[in-house]
Amino acid sequence: MRTLSILLGFVFILGGCRGTQKDNPPIHINPNMDAMERFEAQEANPFFADGRAMRPPVPGTVARGILREDVAFHAGRNADGSYVQVMPVEYTVEFATRGRDRYDIYCIVCHGAAGDGQGVVMTGGYGFIPIGFHTDRLREIEDGYIYEVITQGIRTMPGYAQQIPVADRWAIVAYVRALQRSQNATADDLPADELTNFQNTP
Repeated sequence: MRTLSILLGFVFILGGCRGTQKDNPPIHINPNMDAMERFEAQEANPFFADGRAMRPPVPGTVARGILREDVAFHAGRNADGSYVQVMPVEYTVEFATRGRDRYDIYCIVCHGAAGDGQGVVMTGGYGFIPIGFHTDRLREIEDGYIYEVITQGIRTMPGYAQQIPVADRWAIVAYVRALQRSQNATADDLPADELTNFQNTP
């Protein structure tokens, strides 16, 4: 009971101190932290030899998530600088379907639904030269070349590196290959059951 009374007394004493004012300045353990010297952007800073307050990144610095060690995946090229012949991503129906979705958003307006270069921009009288994918040169070109064109652009075509993530660019490559195959397919490209159905269709 006595301990409880003492504790209650302390509570009342401390409570009575609320709202009081002191004329003494507060105690600062490290007062230089209250007014640190700082510099605005583009302001001169005599601390550095070049006098710049804005410091460039240390040479070789790479932002998190931007380290692109896989050159084939990120650049579409081999270690010797040549284009990768086959895309470094597994080709699946789902992956090509994703490519079709991205193609329909970014590519179809110029290259057309069939990849024949007959999109609305090319046929609208704007002075562009239609570019289709169904030439021998583009059917035989490396996958890495198509990826690089999507990334960096070529001639009047702009690059889409900012709009289309790396994996989606490869998905578009996969779909372009599917378009090329579909426009140049033979009976030998069809599965046996599909060929039978096709032959029996009136």
